[in-house]
Amino acid sequence: MTKQAQLPPPTLAIVIPCYNEEEALPHSIPALKSLLDELTTKGEIKADSYIMCSNDGSNDGTWQLIEEMHLEDKRVRGISLAHNRGHQYALLAGLMSVIDRCDACVSIDADLQDDPRAIVEMVRDYRLGKEIVYGVRASRKTDTFFKRSTARGFYSFQKAMGLETVYDHADYRLMSNRALQLLSEYGEANMFLRGIIPQIGLDTAVVSYDRNHRVAGESKYPLSKMLALSIDGITSFSAKPMQWIFMVGLISFVLTLAVTIYVLISYFYSTHINPGWASIMLSIWGLGSMILMSIGIVGEYIGKIFVEVKGRPRYAIKDRLWD
Repeated sequence: MTKQAQLPPPTLAIVIPCYNEEEALPHSIPALKSLLDELTTKGEIKADSYIMCSNDGSNDGTWQLIEEMHLEDKRVRGISLAHNRGHQYALLAGLMSVIDRCDACVSIDADLQDDPRAIVEMVRDYRLGKEIVYGVRASRKTDTFFKRSTARGFYSFQKAMGLETVYDHADYRLMSNRALQLLSEYGEANMFLRGIIPQIGLDTAVVSYDRNHRVAGESKYPLSKMLALSIDGITSFSAKPMQWIFMVGLISFVLTLAVTIYVLISYFYSTHINPGWASIMLSIWGLGSMILMSIGIVGEYIGKIFVEVKGRPRYAIKDRLWD
């Protein structure tokens, strides 16, 4: 059996979306710099590899801290968005800023809950020809019952809606420069990278890791944001909710026929019923709630069309820190 040929060591960019991470960066940046040193010494990556921090309009000292770290070590680079656009846009801005400035990039959050040691295996898979390597949690044993249950529901619901995502994968992944080039061709304003990147294709691999505790600071993704992200992903990639509206309408029509028969029988043969009570109650509470829900779903899609057709820039970069 012949040994598989490896690609040469890549210039690696580690992209970190940052929002109010002044507590976490003093821990995460040194850890990632140490990892770059280790991989460089072992000949796994080139010495010009670097860290790209994408500041999402933070209102604390995050950008000032990135500037100080850049002055100390030019391998720490950064961009700062003109205002807060959200995690997905900050991550996209960071990824787009390293196109043609690296052979491969890894995206990871500043809290280092995603084990940075998995990057070692990601780079090895890249050198074996994999162009997208997904970081996937090995288990959820450290999560609370509520967190574990909602996460399973999150992925199960997305699958039921026809959305192609990688189970237990967030935004911790390696992408080759070719994968980044293909990602740049996706021009939609409604960003859900976990749904877009699996559509790129190319050769992929999966690296499992155990999730750590946050190095510092607080989570920027509470339940409300997770729900909003899930809804955004589903409505951006699946038309199934619209199909469900049709099915609900069809079922409602059948039930209406049955209720009509019941109301007519009650009207002509019952002496203990007020005429019209059944039809009024069912129409107000049943059909009324379904109509409002359906309008809301349709409105979600119309809102996305409204955003897309305007063609506005997805983000604006205020400052850059390079060499």
